[in-house]
Amino acid sequence: MLDFDLAERYGIETAQLKRAVKRNIERFEGEDFMFEVTRDELSRCQIGTLNKGRGSNIKYLPFAFTELGVSMLSSVLNSKAAIRVNRDIMRAFVALRQLIHNPPVNETKELQYQVRRLKEYVEEIFTDQNDINEDTRIQLELINETLAELQAKKKEAEKPRLPIGYAAIMERRKNEEI
Repeated sequence: MLDFDLAERYGIETAQLKRAVKRNIERFEGEDFMFEVTRDELSRCQIGTLNKGRGSNIKYLPFAFTELGVSMLSSVLNSKAAIRVNRDIMRAFVALRQLIHNPPVNETKELQYQVRRLKEYVEEIFTDQNDINEDTRIQLELINETLAELQAKKKEAEKPRLPIGYAAIMERRKNEEI
């Protein structure tokens, strides 16, 4: 931004702004804060057009301020607007520092994390349940095998036994002859 635009925004005269900058020139060293626009640069832009009439032409070359220069200028000037801008800049820096140290919780990422944990938990439960089901199936097979063995023994126990002895043998022969 050019000095006369900034002077208007800060509510002071351009000459007052230039004096404050020159008194504090060490604060504006380097082109990353400000630089003076050359006559050649002025002739290429609309503000450099010479007007007819007394007092219409630019007598002093304007300063062009970068973002850093605008913020530095707000700390050098003594107007209500400059003080307000300087306070806002300081608050912005503090807010940025707090944002860096305590980044906001990303709700989407938090939900994704919780869903992932729930999914792992459900998979763990299903794995446990499958293990229980497999154990139960094995136990049921063992019970069925044991019951089958018991039934086989019971049938064998209920099967009539052949009588033993002389009278039994004679009875069998007699039945066979018939």
